[in-house]
Amino acid sequence: MKSTVLIVDDNDINLMLLSALAESVTSLTPVTFSDPVKAVEWCNSNTPDLILVDYMMPELNGHEFIKIVRQFTHCASIPIVMVTTENEKKIRHIALNIGATEFIAKPVDVPECRSRIRNLLALRHAQTLLEDKAKLLQHEVEKATQDIRQRERELVIRLSKAAEYRDPETGAHVQRMAHYSKLIARSLGLSEEFQQMILDAAPMHDVGKLATPDYILLKPGKLDDEEMAIMRRHATIGAQILGGSDAPIIQLGEEIAGSHHEKFDGSGYPLKLVGEQIPLSGRIVAVADVFDALVSERPYKKPWPIDDARQYIINNSGKHFCPKCVDAFLNAWNGVLEIKNKFAD
Repeated sequence: MKSTVLIVDDNDINLMLLSALAESVTSLTPVTFSDPVKAVEWCNSNTPDLILVDYMMPELNGHEFIKIVRQFTHCASIPIVMVTTENEKKIRHIALNIGATEFIAKPVDVPECRSRIRNLLALRHAQTLLEDKAKLLQHEVEKATQDIRQRERELVIRLSKAAEYRDPETGAHVQRMAHYSKLIARSLGLSEEFQQMILDAAPMHDVGKLATPDYILLKPGKLDDEEMAIMRRHATIGAQILGGSDAPIIQLGEEIAGSHHEKFDGSGYPLKLVGEQIPLSGRIVAVADVFDALVSERPYKKPWPIDDARQYIINNSGKHFCPKCVDAFLNAWNGVLEIKNKFAD
């Protein structure tokens, strides 16, 4: 393995001697500087395998040089050897405390110096190998995690499509309400991770309709009280279908399925939760789902004009809908219009 040795010493004779020793070990010409300031500049954009630095130098002494170089993330673990006289114990103690790895005493003992360079480079190579293995392991873990999440998303898509086959609502509705939900989450200042999670999980909101009879689901007229009671079971059934999963995206889907028909004033279903008792995900999806249902055609209704639907959301803030979610929705109105046009039926 090729090794880069950096040598910093303002004495030309010492610089030549240390360079010759380093080259005899590595078979490569080392990088040398007689000016420690220029050596620091070089370290800022390069990563040597070993640094040999003198203590007594103009502008920056060895201690100051080490302190600066150790602040560079890529140089934090590189072996640094300070070249000092044998009796400079205080200087050595300080050097150890600020990050020096080893010392070479003046006058330089050639066999000892060569052995120290060889041993420290071997240590650096072993350290690099471990770091590479750690990076490889981290990469493999990240890839495996991505694969798991991709399979979870695939499951979500398949569940959502299964529900679509039984529901008069179109796939475009599912896409729109999911993107509206993400838009509201972003407008609320929630994390990008949560924004992506709710985008992926929101399409499962009505998966419980798989258990709703066709004569109710596809009825062109208004449902009677008994039929409405059966229809409302889909929230509980959806949460049951998705319940018990270890996958975060399915857990969020369960939460949404069971809570997106709750109303802020407590008049919703299935649990008649009030205000912030309703999970935030359910409050977000409630706004997104109702708005898109209003502006979409159904077997039992014509689409509302978009301004009328917007006004309905405003009028029901604090009643049906969480006021914070309504404000977030309205504050992102241009994004709402873009989503509506992008995912048209």
